[in-house]
Amino acid sequence: MSLGDREEEFDQVALVHLDALYRTAHRLTGSPEEAQDLVQETYLRAFRFFHQFKEGTNCRAWLYKILRNTFVNRYEKKKRDLASVDLEDVAPFVGQVDEEIGYSADTYDEMLGRLLDDDVKQALMDLPEPYRIVVILADLESMAYKEIAEVVEIPIGTVMSRLFRGRKALRAQLAEAASRYGLHREMEQ
Repeated sequence: MSLGDREEEFDQVALVHLDALYRTAHRLTGSPEEAQDLVQETYLRAFRFFHQFKEGTNCRAWLYKILRNTFVNRYEKKKRDLASVDLEDVAPFVGQVDEEIGYSADTYDEMLGRLLDDDVKQALMDLPEPYRIVVILADLESMAYKEIAEVVEIPIGTVMSRLFRGRKALRAQLAEAASRYGLHREMEQ
């Protein structure tokens, strides 16, 4: 295959996912500039290793895997030096927020729609990376569990567990923000 043929094939199967990858990169990094850099590096790596891509397989998942690995390599190394809390340690307390405030799944959806965009973005950015990437791919990019498992390179059961815990932590953070805005009082009436 000539370089021109390779470029044309890459354009046809990989570049069609550019906007979706940028959205995910922006959600992961929280910065348009960092997202652009992340997507650019992702596509450079994808083009460099395009000869390893198996025709007929899921190019979208392959690109998301590269994006995720690039993100972890570039951005998460910075965070590893900071003290972190294991979500497993705080999991018993997360459920208490729902019980104390009285939120249901329907109320959660309504709350998401009413909260300020910045609070939602910050709550998403505050999730630990293993939970954030799974929540983004499932809830914002509408990927199936199997596809997420392929991208993140974890078993489907782990995807489901991380998604549950990530959503629960997100719900707790958004419940706190809703409380600051007095939304829980409106919803109780």
